[in-house]
Amino acid sequence: MNRTTLSLIAGTTALAAVTGFAALSAPDAPGTDTAAEAAAQLPVERTSLLCPAPSASDLAETSYTSFTPVTKGTGSGGKAELREAAEESADTPADGEDKGKGDGKSGEDKPAKPVLTSEEPGKPVTGDSSGGDAPALVGTADGRFAPGWTVQETTEVAAGTGRGLQGVNCTAPDTDFWFPGASTDADRTDYVHLTNPDDSAAVVDLELYGKDGALKSAVGEGITVPPHSSEPVLLSTLTGERQTNLTVHVNVRSGRVGAAVQALDDKLGGDWLAASTDPSGSLVLPGIPEDATSVRLVAFTPGDADADLKVRLASPSGPITPAGHETVHVKGGMTSAVDLGDVTRGEAGSLVLTPTDRSVPVVAALRVVRGKGDKQETAFIPATRPVGTRATSADNSRKGSTLSLTAPGAAATVKVTASAGSEGGTPVSKTYTIKAGTTQDIEPQVPGGLKGTYALTVETVSGGPVYGARTLTASEGGVPAFTVQTLPDDRGTVAVPEADEDLSVLQR
Repeated sequence: MNRTTLSLIAGTTALAAVTGFAALSAPDAPGTDTAAEAAAQLPVERTSLLCPAPSASDLAETSYTSFTPVTKGTGSGGKAELREAAEESADTPADGEDKGKGDGKSGEDKPAKPVLTSEEPGKPVTGDSSGGDAPALVGTADGRFAPGWTVQETTEVAAGTGRGLQGVNCTAPDTDFWFPGASTDADRTDYVHLTNPDDSAAVVDLELYGKDGALKSAVGEGITVPPHSSEPVLLSTLTGERQTNLTVHVNVRSGRVGAAVQALDDKLGGDWLAASTDPSGSLVLPGIPEDATSVRLVAFTPGDADADLKVRLASPSGPITPAGHETVHVKGGMTSAVDLGDVTRGEAGSLVLTPTDRSVPVVAALRVVRGKGDKQETAFIPATRPVGTRATSADNSRKGSTLSLTAPGAAATVKVTASAGSEGGTPVSKTYTIKAGTTQDIEPQVPGGLKGTYALTVETVSGGPVYGARTLTASEGGVPAFTVQTLPDDRGTVAVPEADEDLSVLQR
């Protein structure tokens, strides 16, 4: 397909810090707060997204897709832009220096030119880069482009460690991330990518937890991420222990960062491991492909208490208990892993974890393998939030996209909209009913007269919570290459009290 080539500007760059983000919280229960009851849902006015550097491979081909769904009440102004994050600023500590100390000043004051700018809500815009020098990107959207802004980074690597298809949704900056499913095994090369969008340095602690608990790592403490820059940290440099299954905790002491783990395997390809949803007693991991040949569950509980979880597979026909894996025991502060084999047995599925007794907060992710022998490829599915009001998946093409939706509790109805194409096409929508306890794989409708790529937007119409994921597939020399991105609520609206209410409730 034709895409506009990104002009990647060399050198250190800067981007004005984004402040004043709308904070979202679940509404209080009815009758508990009259101000909350009177609050209206209004579109957010500003959004920030951070894209990690895609690959160090000279054989990498990366595409970026930026998309904002049309949202009522946003007006006519605004823009959405992606710019380069500096690979290294002038004050970045050299190897061996104390990365916990920095003066927080950027080495370059000249702002970068945009490398990707959205044209209008409802229409994707795309760009490409080649080779291993593509930098991390920092982006902001405001006005009518802010609510639901989504950017997908997709990379094809033809050969070598991590060969296959790698995809990640660019993430909003935050201060706390959990990544169960990382590894320092001999066959794995895992990096934590930390990207700082702000004018001051961020200070980050990286904590590693294996099967026996926390791994000692003095060099993982106080890592400085300079302003407007990105730092890839190789996990094997933080510890001398080889651990097949690790949980990585990114804890930001000051500032905020975007974080993602790039997990590359010498034999099984690789992909991006996105952060698990916040620790919770019940978790849903949606979108296991029907032809998965191996599925591994990795779980971790941050506290001292052990967690005992029921394991259920939401299949197309209803909930199934995997034989021999009815429950999983997760010791407090230790990473647990369970190989579930070909748990889907030729049918699409989603894993649902619920407490057997008392609820203990847990994070979890799945490592999924397709193919056999030397033709295997890996992807990851973290536990995720429900679709909620609306969720979006960018970078879909005419073939190779599968939308997976599950309703683990009550039945639900959703509306799926395929946007206009990046180079032309007419949006189409269709409504689906997801039966209680099931997972439904959907081959999305293609926009009429599609040219280029398109986005999929999922909106909950009625019923219980729905969880979703989108799988992209491609053929790479006989390898069933694929990548999976979950579909959490885009948090495109914020609760705002009516004008005649006491606005002091927002001052916190």
